[in-house]
Amino acid sequence: MTSPTGELTLIGRLVDASNGTFLAADEAQRSWVYKPVAGEAPLWDFPAGTLSRREVAAYELSKTLGLDVVPPTVWIDGPLGEGSAQAWIEGEPTELIDLLQPEELTEGWLPILAARTEDDKPVILAHRDDPRLRRVALFDALLNNSDRKASHLIADGERIAGVDHGVSLHIDDKLRTVLWGWAGDPITPDEQSLVALVASLGGPLAPGLGDEEWEALTARAEAILAEGELPRPSGRWPGIPWPPL
Repeated sequence: MTSPTGELTLIGRLVDASNGTFLAADEAQRSWVYKPVAGEAPLWDFPAGTLSRREVAAYELSKTLGLDVVPPTVWIDGPLGEGSAQAWIEGEPTELIDLLQPEELTEGWLPILAARTEDDKPVILAHRDDPRLRRVALFDALLNNSDRKASHLIADGERIAGVDHGVSLHIDDKLRTVLWGWAGDPITPDEQSLVALVASLGGPLAPGLGDEEWEALTARAEAILAEGELPRPSGRWPGIPWPPL
């Protein structure tokens, strides 16, 4: 399933989303997350009317790299106008990212942030040292994803699927994620091959974004190859989204 069959019919609105986001069904009764351009709220730092385009571009990058991180996402002219349609994932937010008590931080967990609750109890934001999450971390570093919350990662059987990539592919460094556990780790030979592929693309993977945004993608890949490691927080932008979960 890579695109809807026939016309989409709206089923309802996903009210937790900050932009107009709808659950829809195609003529084969398959479910899609539909994000029309008309429903996009303006952002001060992203060009207007491009968030749905970034959703499609994120899928094309995932497909090009063979990562299978992003569900099939296509550009359509839907019931509320043009926008993106992403295949619905039946699953739950992954349990590989969590807030833990300090005594729960056993081997296999990578701590990200220490904090205190409203009743002054210590907690630690951490994620598992899991290769599926590491693939997402590399993907996000290339994509320049500024909103990788735990709730944007869905457990679909053994697969971890990422959703909500509308605020990505900016020309400025805006990487904001809960997957900092491998920051500064040397990239593996397999990861180096994937990054080198991005560095060699030489053109857009999807329409609707500016040439400078695709050039920035290439530049990020080249920087990772030059450093030989996964990126660290820049300190020029909040490194963790809010809320993180």
